[in-house]
Amino acid sequence: MSKTSNGMRQSQLFTKTRREAPADEVAKNAQLLVRAGYIHKEMAGVYDFLPLGLLVLNKIIGIIREEMNAIGGEEVFLSTLQDPAVWKKSGRWNDEVVDIWFKTQLKNNSELGLGNTHEEALTALMTEHISSYKDLPRYVYQFQNKFRNETRAKSGIMRSREFIMKDLYSFSKNSTQHLEFYEKAAVAYENIFRRVGIGDTTYRTFASGGSFSTYSHEFQTVCDAGEDIIYIDEAKRIAVNKEVYDDPDVYAATGITKENLKEAKAAEVGNIFTLGTRFSEALGLSFKDAEGKATPVFMGSYGIGPARVMGTIVELMSDDKGLVWPAAVAPFAVHLVSLGKDGDEIEKAADALYADLVQAGVEVLYDDRDLRAGEKFAESDLLGIPMRIVVGKDAAATGAFEVVDRATGTVAKKSREEILAA
Repeated sequence: MSKTSNGMRQSQLFTKTRREAPADEVAKNAQLLVRAGYIHKEMAGVYDFLPLGLLVLNKIIGIIREEMNAIGGEEVFLSTLQDPAVWKKSGRWNDEVVDIWFKTQLKNNSELGLGNTHEEALTALMTEHISSYKDLPRYVYQFQNKFRNETRAKSGIMRSREFIMKDLYSFSKNSTQHLEFYEKAAVAYENIFRRVGIGDTTYRTFASGGSFSTYSHEFQTVCDAGEDIIYIDEAKRIAVNKEVYDDPDVYAATGITKENLKEAKAAEVGNIFTLGTRFSEALGLSFKDAEGKATPVFMGSYGIGPARVMGTIVELMSDDKGLVWPAAVAPFAVHLVSLGKDGDEIEKAADALYADLVQAGVEVLYDDRDLRAGEKFAESDLLGIPMRIVVGKDAAATGAFEVVDRATGTVAKKSREEILAA
């Protein structure tokens, strides 16, 4: 792949677009991403990220990383291979307790797991680094491949069997210190979803705490492809998951009433849990307080799937022509489309503008291929890059370039100076 720090010539991009989606792919997000050459489907629930798709995924990861660092997160990278002994201490090695394990064997016949989450592994690790109240609080996170043996995998990259998860774990002295961070994490999540372009349709949602606590909070994005039903109070921007809709304690805690709620389908794009001392007690993670008394560390868990976020963006923002990326996560800011041929004035004008854009630090994909204009425009729409700049006869003759906004379809004529100043 021939790529500068900001630019890429499309003639050097190995991936190809497709007119039709794979016959076995039912999810809109995967259909469009496969057609546009962003991902490749290996098998049901397993996808590869190709150059353009990886650029988008890494933009999303970068935004998440910035927000986690801003609230004191420390990034690590833990092993995917899991020691059964650690999980047996918490009781979660048992397939009847956790039914999504992928397990494998070493050549000596000892058993290992492929991590589906990392509470146990990180709690065990932190026993070597936390011993005193002076060591707390700590907030440790990672972007790590997770493996889940899902019964069904038909939502494209929104529900897959192998995926990257950002999981952060908080280690606090007590519930008060924990809740202070919990609220900071919730705000950071709201920032993330706003920055990637889905903040207006994403709601902090009361949900069951499962085996960890009475309640958790999910971040649910209203989406026809979603698998959950939520009930939204638009004025307070709070939602309730269907699973706790009839629990009166939820309404007492939130101050909302059923009469003000609107039902919607939604996709879960993140969640935050209070774990308490369940894992710290099981794995021996404690600290000595100021009086020297040993106390279990109070924990929380905070997850976001970057690919799930990416798939949700596609479900919400694509149109009948293809993808439509928000600027913050688009693989490139500009799709420069030349209608010239080798050595003509149009190509020279396009080459010059490409060099200017790269020099100015603009991320640009340059379609320098020898194809018909209609093919180039259709492919440009499919790729979904926010701005298309067309270099044709008028541009070569007058220096006025056609600039197309992908989201709105509006067309403007702009000079080189206006483009570089934008």
